[in-house]
Amino acid sequence: MNGAWGRAALGLILALAVLGLHQRIPVEHPTERDEVFLPDPAVAKLAALGFEAVLSDYYWIQAMYKVGASLESPEHFASYIGNIIEIVTTLDPYVDHPYRFAAIWLTDSTESVLRGNQLLEQAIEYHPDDWRNYFYLGFNLFFYLGDNEKAAEVLEICISKKGAPAYLPRLVARLRSQSSDLESAAIFLQQLVNSAPGAEERTVYQGALDEIEVETKARYLERARLAYVELFRRDIEEVGDLVKGEHPILAALPAPEPDELPASLRKGDRWILDEKTGRITSSYYGRRYEVNLTERDRYLRDNFNVNARSDGRSDEDGRI
Repeated sequence: MNGAWGRAALGLILALAVLGLHQRIPVEHPTERDEVFLPDPAVAKLAALGFEAVLSDYYWIQAMYKVGASLESPEHFASYIGNIIEIVTTLDPYVDHPYRFAAIWLTDSTESVLRGNQLLEQAIEYHPDDWRNYFYLGFNLFFYLGDNEKAAEVLEICISKKGAPAYLPRLVARLRSQSSDLESAAIFLQQLVNSAPGAEERTVYQGALDEIEVETKARYLERARLAYVELFRRDIEEVGDLVKGEHPILAALPAPEPDELPASLRKGDRWILDEKTGRITSSYYGRRYEVNLTERDRYLRDNFNVNARSDGRSDEDGRI
């Protein structure tokens, strides 16, 4: 009997605790934008009385409802999503997806992106082995903030995490080549070549090194092009102009392919002026060595940058 009474008493205590918790969950009074009242995260944690995970789930559901049911553009409710995810992660910092959920939706302004990055840094603190949090943070740093160097640092850590995409090393090398110099990118890739676990990985990294070699040659030609313009007061009509005339800028053009490429694989490639950009490019790759965005992604980033500038949001280094 004592056991039965004990279980009954415990059940009553639990019921009262759940009732108390429910009383602390805000009653929904939807506004015209379907947003619930959001308490300060610290206050919400105090009010949870040991049921932080339950209350965190409640607010997480509200965040998903807002995104799923709203007909507004994300910029209209980004601040609300940031506030609600801060409550979710304060109540239960070991949650997983809500951190990346916030990073996806907090992209309407530089301020929002920075806020999303703070949440991703918190995610890394509680989930240090999850490659996705590093990846999202690195993407935000590159795509929205234009900080290629910091993005490369974050993504380099991501490479070592289980499940990280195989293309990340080459992406990191490209970011390094844009944030500093090609030599640092080449050193990074050479380290990967030396430590590659198998021939397949080694071949991939070596291919990236070949791209860096050709890009180094292209930049050399671009410097010669500047000298040509300064000397003749006009731009080149074709890359071959650099070796023509009584006073050629160069004695010869470098090979447009990697130097170690076997003769059997050479197909008569040449240096050309890209029709879209006007930049000197090797027909071997058909593009310059850099992070290449789709037209849609470039439009989104340019549009984000324009909006950020119009709102006066830029950091001290002049990056957006």
